[in-house]
Amino acid sequence: MTDGVAPARRTASAVGEVALGALVAVVVATVGLYAFSLVQWPAFNSSNVTRALTTLGQVVAAALFASSIYLYRIRKWPWFARLAAWVGLSGFVTVTLGMPLAATKLYLFGISVDQEFRTEYLTRLTDSASLRDMTYVDIPPFYPAGWFWLGGRVGNLLGMDGWEVFKPYAIGLLAVTSVIGFVLWKALIRSDWAVAVSAVTTALVVAYASPEAYSAVIVLLFAPALLLAWGALHRPVTPVTDGVGAATPVGINVASSRSDGKNGTFIPTGGRAAGGWGAVVGTGLFLGLAATFYTLYLGLAAFTVVLMALFAAVLAYRERKTWRALIPIATKVAAIAVISGLIAATVWLPYLIDFLRGAPSTSGTALHYLPEAGATLPFPMFEFSMMGILCLIGTIWVAVRFSSSRRAQALGVGVVAVYLWTLLSMAATAAGTTLLSFRLEAVLIVLLGSAGVFGFLEGSHAIYQAINEPPKFRIAAVVVATIGAMAFAQNIPQVLQSEITVAYSDTDGDGNRADMRPPSAVSYYREVDDALTEQTGRPRDETVLLTADTSFLSYYPYFGFQGLTSHYANPLAQFDQRADAIERWTELETPDQMIEALDTSQWRAPDAFLFRRGADGYTLRLAEDVYPNDPNVRRYTVTFPESLFEDPRFTVTDIGPFALVVRTT
Repeated sequence: MTDGVAPARRTASAVGEVALGALVAVVVATVGLYAFSLVQWPAFNSSNVTRALTTLGQVVAAALFASSIYLYRIRKWPWFARLAAWVGLSGFVTVTLGMPLAATKLYLFGISVDQEFRTEYLTRLTDSASLRDMTYVDIPPFYPAGWFWLGGRVGNLLGMDGWEVFKPYAIGLLAVTSVIGFVLWKALIRSDWAVAVSAVTTALVVAYASPEAYSAVIVLLFAPALLLAWGALHRPVTPVTDGVGAATPVGINVASSRSDGKNGTFIPTGGRAAGGWGAVVGTGLFLGLAATFYTLYLGLAAFTVVLMALFAAVLAYRERKTWRALIPIATKVAAIAVISGLIAATVWLPYLIDFLRGAPSTSGTALHYLPEAGATLPFPMFEFSMMGILCLIGTIWVAVRFSSSRRAQALGVGVVAVYLWTLLSMAATAAGTTLLSFRLEAVLIVLLGSAGVFGFLEGSHAIYQAINEPPKFRIAAVVVATIGAMAFAQNIPQVLQSEITVAYSDTDGDGNRADMRPPSAVSYYREVDDALTEQTGRPRDETVLLTADTSFLSYYPYFGFQGLTSHYANPLAQFDQRADAIERWTELETPDQMIEALDTSQWRAPDAFLFRRGADGYTLRLAEDVYPNDPNVRRYTVTFPESLFEDPRFTVTDIGPFALVVRTT
């Protein structure tokens, strides 16, 4: 067999395994969520029934993990071992998130705070596959559309509205990604260790990253992607020990290594012939995925790859004493950039074209947020919890094994990148902005958690050898690991308590609260929608609505004249100038002046207004950026005189607390 055939076959096998594993995960998540929906469960925040069933499901998943690990270790029934891992991972995600949310149609955090604009984006791209801004008409999107576009297609397939498909799609995609992460880990390390690290990192992501569902996908793949990147960029001339007493042969790429060796070692299957290019492609694909899903994590991942390249260049020059050793590293970094750039263009190109053409815009305020967590360095390894203990083990393992383990080097550079990014974000505050470093804590936890798994496995093995290999020690190590894992897993719903509670207290698109308490004004949205479609005579996506109740846009795909806050607004929308225009409109005195102002607006004017009734007229509660204050948003109210709309050219309809004004001519 030629050198090129073996890597090609391994790549084809890995792609096939990803496809089959993803299919299994989809089936598990679909069956699980459908089964949960068949029962009228009590609300999670008022009963312990669903919590008990969540724990039961987690125990079943743990049993599947144990079966998979055991079969991989004894080298029997590999397909059953693989299937057990797939079902265990996807089932764990489904039961841990799906069962606590079984009695509500809403996902974590409901339609509140940031989840409002995320649901709005999903609703927009469920309504149409075209890349359109979540709020504003006639401009391309600024926020990456990848996760939302895929969710829109799922909603179309299932015949569900955007707000309703959010929960099953978020849980289902996270379940699929957990399986993909396992397949990637299994291509990099021995299979039984891959099951362990995949299970642990999946639990960490569910606990600390799942509320922001689209970023959680990237977090789950971050650690194995760093191993890929390091395998592509660092190919030493001298052997590097990467297991307990074993060495990685010269020039071997971790991506082209067989994963069933002893002691967690990388076993070469492609040798230098592969040239690390499989890992280059994999790294480029990961960065491209990050670019289409979550810009901040793209920045962190690219920053980490650059640090890796610099570190690899120093090592290569030190070993070979020639600048020519740096050429392959630079070439691979360029290739990674090209691959990721081409993927990123699928969602970023329309915006970049408009921006480069000089479309009017204002400076965005997306980075104007500095909570307390962004003003201090995160040290999860010193938290008194199971997560803290695991991260502490990981920290020690990285420090001890950094000079001898490629895994420790890859994860260590990732950890350093997070801390450097945090320091840079702190420095950026002097320039009036931030780099949102507080959102990187989930990545840090997963990186240290991955290292913690390796530290526990290698450490327990070292202790086992040091005390003359007593048979019962292995049993004790397994018992400790199992109890610790279950203690952490069953506490995940408690970690997500506030997010789950909001999912039950928010009013959904059907006008119901899952906790059976009286609904909010959202229950009138359906009447508002009926009146709007009847009075405008146009499809929803051809109508521009000015309202401060922007959650209405999360349920129905109307375009808005103004967004929730400037932090989520497209720079091309000119949020601040629109706010000024709205205030000027409140100072008008006659309907004729109002009509003229709308007709001469520099943006497409509202076709309708959805106000709240106030003592002095129709009110809108707007927002402005007040960074560096925390909170970074100030709410203020503007009032339109009712006389501005007392004209045949406007139709006014009272619906609950709302006053709907539709321009008829």
